[in-house]
Amino acid sequence: MSQDHLTALEMLESVKNYWNKRPCNIRHSKEPVGTKEYFDQVEKRKYFVEPHIPAFADFPKWQEKKVLEIGCGIGTDAVNFARNGAQYTGVELSEESLKIAKTRFALYGLDGNLISANAEEIDQSVPCNHFELAYSFGVLHHTPSPERAIAAIHKTLKEDGELRLMLYARNSWKAAMIDAGLDQPEAQFGCPIAFTYDQSEVRELLAPYFIITDIRQDHIFPYKVDAYKQHIYEKQDWFQAMPYDVFKALERNLGWHMLIKARKI
Repeated sequence: MSQDHLTALEMLESVKNYWNKRPCNIRHSKEPVGTKEYFDQVEKRKYFVEPHIPAFADFPKWQEKKVLEIGCGIGTDAVNFARNGAQYTGVELSEESLKIAKTRFALYGLDGNLISANAEEIDQSVPCNHFELAYSFGVLHHTPSPERAIAAIHKTLKEDGELRLMLYARNSWKAAMIDAGLDQPEAQFGCPIAFTYDQSEVRELLAPYFIITDIRQDHIFPYKVDAYKQHIYEKQDWFQAMPYDVFKALERNLGWHMLIKARKI
Protein backbone atom coordinates (compact mmCIF):
# COMPACT_ATOMS: atom_id res chain seq x y z
CA MET A 1 0.00 0.00 0.00
CA SER A 2 1.39 3.42 -0.95
CA GLN A 3 2.34 6.07 1.61
CA ASP A 4 -0.18 8.43 -0.02
CA HIS A 5 -2.97 5.93 0.58
CA LEU A 6 -1.87 5.43 4.17
CA THR A 7 -1.97 9.18 4.66
CA ALA A 8 -5.48 9.36 3.20
CA LEU A 9 -6.67 6.61 5.55
CA GLU A 10 -5.11 8.38 8.50
CA MET A 11 -6.80 11.62 7.50
CA LEU A 12 -10.14 9.88 7.16
CA GLU A 13 -9.72 8.41 10.65
CA SER A 14 -8.94 11.86 12.05
CA VAL A 15 -12.12 13.24 10.44
CA LYS A 16 -14.16 10.40 11.96
CA ASN A 17 -12.62 10.93 15.40
CA TYR A 18 -13.27 14.67 15.21
CA TRP A 19 -17.02 14.25 14.56
CA ASN A 20 -17.30 11.36 17.02
CA LYS A 21 -16.07 13.64 19.80
CA ARG A 22 -18.69 16.30 19.02
CA PRO A 23 -21.32 15.45 16.40
CA CYS A 24 -22.54 18.43 14.40
CA ASN A 25 -25.35 20.37 16.14
CA ILE A 26 -25.11 18.15 19.24
CA ARG A 27 -25.34 21.25 21.46
CA HIS A 28 -28.35 22.79 19.75
CA SER A 29 -30.45 21.87 22.80
CA LYS A 30 -29.90 21.81 26.56
CA GLU A 31 -32.36 18.93 27.00
CA PRO A 32 -31.06 15.35 27.53
CA VAL A 33 -29.73 13.94 24.26
CA GLY A 34 -32.11 11.40 22.76
CA THR A 35 -35.35 12.82 24.15
CA LYS A 36 -38.17 14.19 22.01
CA GLU A 37 -37.69 17.63 23.60
CA TYR A 38 -34.02 17.51 22.64
CA PHE A 39 -34.64 16.60 19.00
CA ASP A 40 -37.46 19.13 18.62
CA GLN A 41 -35.21 21.91 19.90
CA VAL A 42 -32.29 20.82 17.71
CA GLU A 43 -34.50 21.01 14.62
CA LYS A 44 -36.02 24.35 15.57
CA ARG A 45 -32.63 25.92 16.19
CA LYS A 46 -30.97 24.50 13.09
CA TYR A 47 -33.61 25.85 10.75
CA PHE A 48 -33.81 29.17 12.61
CA VAL A 49 -30.08 29.76 12.15
CA GLU A 50 -29.95 28.19 8.66
CA PRO A 51 -33.41 28.98 7.22
CA HIS A 52 -32.27 28.35 3.65
CA ILE A 53 -31.98 24.58 4.23
CA PRO A 54 -35.65 23.52 3.95
CA ALA A 55 -36.11 25.39 0.66
CA PHE A 56 -32.87 23.98 -0.73
CA ALA A 57 -33.66 20.40 0.28
CA ASP A 58 -37.33 20.81 -0.77
CA PHE A 59 -38.41 17.87 1.37
CA PRO A 60 -41.96 17.50 -0.06
CA LYS A 61 -40.59 17.17 -3.61
CA TRP A 62 -39.13 13.75 -2.80
CA GLN A 63 -42.28 12.00 -1.59
CA GLU A 64 -42.12 8.33 -2.66
CA LYS A 65 -38.69 8.98 -4.24
CA LYS A 66 -35.49 7.17 -3.30
CA VAL A 67 -33.26 9.63 -1.45
CA LEU A 68 -29.63 9.08 -0.46
CA GLU A 69 -28.12 11.47 2.07
CA ILE A 70 -24.34 11.49 2.31
CA GLY A 71 -23.43 12.54 5.83
CA CYS A 72 -26.73 12.42 7.71
CA GLY A 73 -25.17 13.52 11.02
CA ILE A 74 -27.63 13.33 13.89
CA GLY A 75 -30.51 13.23 11.42
CA THR A 76 -32.25 16.62 11.27
CA ASP A 77 -32.64 16.75 7.49
CA ALA A 78 -33.00 12.96 7.47
CA VAL A 79 -36.19 12.92 9.53
CA ASN A 80 -37.69 15.63 7.34
CA PHE A 81 -37.11 13.60 4.18
CA ALA A 82 -38.71 10.61 5.92
CA ARG A 83 -41.66 12.62 7.29
CA ASN A 84 -42.40 13.82 3.78
CA GLY A 85 -42.60 10.27 2.46
CA ALA A 86 -39.18 9.76 0.88
CA GLN A 87 -37.69 6.26 0.71
CA TYR A 88 -34.72 7.42 2.74
CA THR A 89 -31.18 6.06 3.03
CA GLY A 90 -28.58 7.93 5.05
CA VAL A 91 -24.87 7.18 5.36
CA GLU A 92 -22.57 8.59 8.03
CA LEU A 93 -18.87 8.22 8.86
CA SER A 94 -19.23 9.11 12.55
CA GLU A 95 -20.55 6.21 14.61
CA GLU A 96 -21.65 8.56 17.40
CA SER A 97 -23.68 10.70 14.99
CA LEU A 98 -25.23 7.63 13.41
CA LYS A 99 -26.23 6.24 16.81
CA ILE A 100 -28.11 9.45 17.61
CA ALA A 101 -29.78 9.51 14.18
CA LYS A 102 -31.01 5.94 14.69
CA THR A 103 -32.39 6.87 18.11
CA ARG A 104 -34.18 9.80 16.48
CA PHE A 105 -35.83 7.68 13.78
CA ALA A 106 -36.97 5.12 16.35
CA LEU A 107 -38.36 7.79 18.68
CA TYR A 108 -40.50 9.32 15.93
CA GLY A 109 -41.47 5.99 14.39
CA LEU A 110 -39.95 6.85 11.02
CA ASP A 111 -38.70 4.46 8.35
CA GLY A 112 -35.17 4.87 7.09
CA ASN A 113 -32.05 2.91 6.23
CA LEU A 114 -29.12 4.32 8.23
CA ILE A 115 -25.67 2.97 7.32
CA SER A 116 -22.12 3.46 8.53
CA ALA A 117 -20.10 4.26 5.41
CA ASN A 118 -17.36 6.39 3.88
CA ALA A 119 -18.59 8.88 1.26
CA GLU A 120 -15.60 8.13 -0.94
CA GLU A 121 -16.70 4.48 -1.24
CA ILE A 122 -20.46 4.93 -0.97
CA ASP A 123 -21.12 2.92 -4.12
CA GLN A 124 -19.86 -0.13 -2.18
CA SER A 125 -22.43 0.36 0.60
CA VAL A 126 -25.65 1.22 -1.27
CA PRO A 127 -27.19 0.09 -4.59
CA CYS A 128 -25.95 1.70 -7.80
CA ASN A 129 -28.26 3.34 -10.36
CA HIS A 130 -30.93 3.38 -7.66
CA PHE A 131 -31.63 6.85 -6.21
CA GLU A 132 -33.53 9.85 -7.61
CA LEU A 133 -31.73 12.26 -5.26
CA ALA A 134 -28.30 12.36 -3.68
CA TYR A 135 -28.22 15.05 -0.98
CA SER A 136 -25.19 16.20 0.98
CA PHE A 137 -25.18 19.36 3.07
CA GLY A 138 -21.86 20.53 4.48
CA VAL A 139 -20.09 17.18 4.33
CA LEU A 140 -17.94 16.55 1.26
CA HIS A 141 -15.54 19.42 1.99
CA HIS A 142 -14.51 17.43 5.10
CA THR A 143 -13.44 14.24 3.29
CA PRO A 144 -9.81 13.79 2.11
CA SER A 145 -10.82 13.29 -1.54
CA PRO A 146 -14.08 15.01 -2.54
CA GLU A 147 -13.32 13.95 -6.14
CA ARG A 148 -13.57 10.28 -5.18
CA ALA A 149 -16.80 10.94 -3.32
CA ILE A 150 -18.39 12.69 -6.31
CA ALA A 151 -17.43 9.78 -8.60
CA ALA A 152 -18.90 7.27 -6.13
CA ILE A 153 -22.12 9.28 -5.66
CA HIS A 154 -22.56 9.45 -9.45
CA LYS A 155 -22.74 5.65 -9.56
CA THR A 156 -25.56 5.51 -7.02
CA LEU A 157 -27.97 7.75 -8.96
CA LYS A 158 -30.47 6.72 -11.58
CA GLU A 159 -30.23 8.19 -15.07
CA ASP A 160 -31.01 11.92 -14.79
CA GLY A 161 -30.83 11.65 -11.00
CA GLU A 162 -30.28 14.89 -9.09
CA LEU A 163 -27.48 15.98 -6.78
CA ARG A 164 -28.09 18.69 -4.18
CA LEU A 165 -24.85 19.65 -2.52
CA MET A 166 -23.55 22.30 -0.13
CA LEU A 167 -19.86 23.12 -0.10
CA TYR A 168 -18.05 25.92 1.71
CA ALA A 169 -17.46 29.02 -0.41
CA ARG A 170 -13.98 30.52 -0.64
CA ASN A 171 -15.25 33.94 -1.72
CA SER A 172 -17.22 34.49 1.46
CA TRP A 173 -17.44 36.62 4.59
CA LYS A 174 -16.54 33.66 6.83
CA ALA A 175 -13.53 32.61 4.76
CA ALA A 176 -12.23 36.19 5.00
CA MET A 177 -12.67 36.10 8.79
CA ILE A 178 -10.88 32.74 8.97
CA ASP A 179 -8.00 34.08 6.88
CA ALA A 180 -7.75 37.03 9.27
CA GLY A 181 -7.59 34.70 12.28
CA LEU A 182 -10.98 35.87 13.56
CA ASP A 183 -13.01 32.70 12.96
CA GLN A 184 -12.74 28.96 12.30
CA PRO A 185 -14.62 26.60 9.95
CA GLU A 186 -16.56 24.74 12.66
CA ALA A 187 -17.92 25.42 16.14
CA GLN A 188 -15.17 23.32 17.74
CA PHE A 189 -11.45 23.77 17.24
CA GLY A 190 -9.19 21.50 15.22
CA CYS A 191 -11.28 20.51 12.20
CA PRO A 192 -8.87 18.27 10.23
CA ILE A 193 -10.18 19.13 6.74
CA ALA A 194 -12.40 21.97 5.53
CA PHE A 195 -11.91 22.65 1.83
CA THR A 196 -13.39 25.78 0.26
CA TYR A 197 -14.38 26.32 -3.37
CA ASP A 198 -15.14 29.07 -5.82
CA GLN A 199 -17.72 28.49 -8.55
CA SER A 200 -15.18 27.56 -11.21
CA GLU A 201 -13.69 24.91 -8.89
CA VAL A 202 -17.14 23.49 -8.17
CA ARG A 203 -17.78 23.20 -11.91
CA GLU A 204 -14.43 21.46 -12.36
CA LEU A 205 -15.18 19.07 -9.47
CA LEU A 206 -18.54 18.04 -10.93
CA ALA A 207 -17.83 18.36 -14.67
CA PRO A 208 -17.03 14.70 -15.45
CA TYR A 209 -20.24 13.46 -13.81
CA PHE A 210 -22.87 16.21 -13.45
CA ILE A 211 -24.36 19.20 -15.24
CA ILE A 212 -24.93 22.08 -12.82
CA THR A 213 -28.45 23.51 -13.05
CA ASP A 214 -28.16 26.09 -10.25
CA ILE A 215 -25.37 27.44 -8.07
CA ARG A 216 -25.59 30.25 -5.54
CA GLN A 217 -24.37 31.38 -2.14
CA ASP A 218 -26.21 31.91 1.14
CA HIS A 219 -25.73 32.10 4.92
CA ILE A 220 -23.74 34.49 7.05
CA PHE A 221 -23.87 33.74 10.79
CA PRO A 222 -24.75 37.12 12.38
CA TYR A 223 -24.87 36.29 16.09
CA LYS A 224 -22.50 36.98 18.97
CA VAL A 225 -20.93 33.61 19.72
CA ASP A 226 -20.86 33.78 23.53
CA ALA A 227 -24.55 34.72 23.68
CA TYR A 228 -25.42 32.14 21.04
CA LYS A 229 -23.85 29.38 23.15
CA GLN A 230 -26.40 30.34 25.83
CA HIS A 231 -29.20 30.17 23.25
CA ILE A 232 -29.47 33.95 23.11
CA TYR A 233 -29.77 35.34 19.58
CA GLU A 234 -28.01 38.69 19.83
CA LYS A 235 -26.59 39.95 16.54
CA GLN A 236 -23.17 41.49 16.14
CA ASP A 237 -23.49 45.28 16.24
CA TRP A 238 -22.65 45.73 12.56
CA PHE A 239 -25.27 43.19 11.48
CA GLN A 240 -27.83 44.60 13.93
CA ALA A 241 -27.43 48.01 12.31
CA MET A 242 -27.65 46.63 8.77
CA PRO A 243 -31.01 46.77 6.94
CA TYR A 244 -32.47 43.34 6.18
CA ASP A 245 -32.25 43.71 2.40
CA VAL A 246 -28.60 44.77 2.64
CA PHE A 247 -27.80 41.73 4.80
CA LYS A 248 -29.56 39.41 2.32
CA ALA A 249 -27.57 40.95 -0.55
CA LEU A 250 -24.40 40.31 1.45
CA GLU A 251 -25.41 36.67 1.93
CA ARG A 252 -26.07 36.23 -1.80
CA ASN A 253 -22.60 37.48 -2.61
CA LEU A 254 -20.52 36.44 0.39
CA GLY A 255 -22.45 33.55 1.95
CA TRP A 256 -20.45 30.64 3.43
CA HIS A 257 -22.72 28.02 1.87
CA MET A 258 -22.36 27.27 -1.83
CA LEU A 259 -25.69 25.68 -2.77
CA ILE A 260 -25.43 23.48 -5.85
CA LYS A 261 -28.06 21.60 -7.83
CA ALA A 262 -26.90 19.29 -10.62
CA ARG A 263 -28.10 16.49 -12.89
CA LYS A 264 -26.30 13.22 -13.52
CA ILE A 265 -24.66 12.94 -16.93
